[in-house]
Amino acid sequence: MSEHVLVIEDDPSIADLLRRGLIYEGYSVEVAGDGPTGLTAARDRPPDLVLLDLMLPGGMDGLTVCARLRAASDVPILILTAKDAVPDRVKGLDAGADDYVVKPFSFDELVARVRALLRRRQPASEQDVLRFADLSVNPVTREVFRGTRRIELTAREFDLLLLFMQHPRQVLTRDLLYDRIWGYDFGGESNIIEVYIRYLRSKLEEGGEPRLIQTVRGVGYALREE
Repeated sequence: MSEHVLVIEDDPSIADLLRRGLIYEGYSVEVAGDGPTGLTAARDRPPDLVLLDLMLPGGMDGLTVCARLRAASDVPILILTAKDAVPDRVKGLDAGADDYVVKPFSFDELVARVRALLRRRQPASEQDVLRFADLSVNPVTREVFRGTRRIELTAREFDLLLLFMQHPRQVLTRDLLYDRIWGYDFGGESNIIEVYIRYLRSKLEEGGEPRLIQTVRGVGYALREE
């Protein structure tokens, strides 16, 4: 069963971005537009994690919601705030939040923080290694094996491979790869994706193993067996 994330955010565009992005990452998501609705949602279907905006309408701000959530359970709470001042961040943490992300935020960073908070709640036995064919990837230790052969990857290479492992057999477009791995730091005409795919293939196939990262012409790439 996928982990359930409750998003308490009054900005419809941000809420929709979070909902769509987190669903794509494999989570189930519920959205509430204000504090009272969020507290009711948390009571009716206890979430595995809460994404909480500090600036909420309706007379109940995020700090109050955070304190009430914390009084009721130990659910991880990740605060979203436009307030970058240290005292504001301290208030959020003092109210019971586990972490915070300052708006505007990188979605990749936010997802990484979500994963980190959820991992803290899981016993080691539940931190499953991702496997496809004879390839195994440990998201926690960042270890990669092809059979019994250990593969050393750079941080960016690992992030790219992890994305494929999280979406096996699914075609990942160039635009999606730019967005998730590089955040559009490189222009659409850059060949950075091809370069890193070549790096990955070289390391994954160094022992003569069959290719797993396949090119889907005109679209992108997919992790699948030939």
